[in-house]
Amino acid sequence: MTDQITDPTPTGLTEGELRADLTLEQLKELVGLVEYDASRDPFPVTAMDSIGFVVGNATQTAGFYQLALGMDLEAYRGPENGWRESKSYVLRSGSARFVFTGAVDPASPLADHHRRHGDGVVDLALEVPDVDRCIEHARSVGATILVEPHDETDEHGTVRLAAIATYGETRHTLVDRSRYHGPYLPGYAARSSAVRRGEGHPKRLFQAIDHAVGNVELGRMDEWVEFYNKVMGFTNMAEFIGDDIATDYSALMSKVVASGNHRVKFPLNEPAVARKKSQIDEYLEFYAGAGCQHIALATNDILRTVDLLRDNGIEFLDTPDSYYDDPELRERIGNVRVPVGELKRRRILVDRDEDGYLLQIFTKPMGDRPTVFFEFIERHGSLGFGKGNFKALFEAIEREQDARGNL
Repeated sequence: MTDQITDPTPTGLTEGELRADLTLEQLKELVGLVEYDASRDPFPVTAMDSIGFVVGNATQTAGFYQLALGMDLEAYRGPENGWRESKSYVLRSGSARFVFTGAVDPASPLADHHRRHGDGVVDLALEVPDVDRCIEHARSVGATILVEPHDETDEHGTVRLAAIATYGETRHTLVDRSRYHGPYLPGYAARSSAVRRGEGHPKRLFQAIDHAVGNVELGRMDEWVEFYNKVMGFTNMAEFIGDDIATDYSALMSKVVASGNHRVKFPLNEPAVARKKSQIDEYLEFYAGAGCQHIALATNDILRTVDLLRDNGIEFLDTPDSYYDDPELRERIGNVRVPVGELKRRRILVDRDEDGYLLQIFTKPMGDRPTVFFEFIERHGSLGFGKGNFKALFEAIEREQDARGNL
């Protein structure tokens, strides 16, 4: 982690990670950070810069995420500071940054996007050390350039920006903010949360983005894996097919690509032929196309996080008692920091691989449509994605699908 191309500070941490008081050792534990040589990377990616959402009501959504997920408001752009078309709220938890945008003008393309897709992710923005270098490489291998490299400047400095297209209507905005010291981007004003948290409430409920999962149409997963390999220099981390990722009723296939340092990880899913409709089919139907299905958020205390999230009204998928009472589970996972009884009480899943173990839990869909949801994950050496939990997870999702009449 010493290569100056990808490490924008002498510590090897991004500015966002420094502001979150994270260390390299914490990041290795939280998200499975690894060392790599960026000098050989044609498209070096430093970190996830932000995740941009289009929502039906950005004002209420921003309030909900502050109250329910413990995020802090950092910046705002809207009619009050000269932006007439929409409102955008920038929220942070640790190094994880979400940007919620909603249309103000009824004629805005944002309103059309929301009518088609509902609340969803439109931008998986990436922090890069050299926007022009990345765009030059992306163009040379056939990527669609949505926004050419350009500077945006205000009293806080200059940001270099560009954007490329990925699956569906999703994009990757490329951001070099090494010469910028404002709250987010030019045009945004600093804004702080009005929420006052009770005594003893932790500073944050999650520390970083672990991975973001994309759902794509049948037969297109390998196409997008190749896109990330060829355009962005991502490597293949894992592959899940066949019985790995199927139940009696539905099936899907998944491959995982990652940036060289593993700060950015993108599992990509496609449906597989099965007796009934899979969760991927349901997502594609209700989102009206490919898109980002869920975002995994890294926490260093999943028990406390889940307890507080439940107190704040977040609903999680249920897991039957039989999962925790199975003697094979205890044999497979070995010693973990939390007694199985405590995991059972909270319905947290546990899995072990050759590198260590992880704890994870999944929310129900966050909006009216059965599309976007969140995962909370606590890693202890594991670089995996909970392969041993796939069957239990998908059966839980199927129970929800059945209740909605979509299985």
